[in-house]
Amino acid sequence: MPNITSERATVTVEEAARILGLGRSTTFEAVRTGRIPSIRISPRRIVIPRRALDNLLAGNENAGDKAR
Repeated sequence: MPNITSERATVTVEEAARILGLGRSTTFEAVRTGRIPSIRISPRRIVIPRRALDNLLAGNENAGDKAR
């Protein structure tokens, strides 16, 4: 299992779900609606910027702005 606390600039949706303590489906829905900012790399690859995730956890009001 990859170390999710590494210096990577992005995390997968599954990693974000674990960090946030959410289910996979709930996290994908939050990404789909823009509540969790994301970057679509390809039709099947979505990543979440680490900075956006940190802002979301810090309660930043702008964390839900899409990074697309």
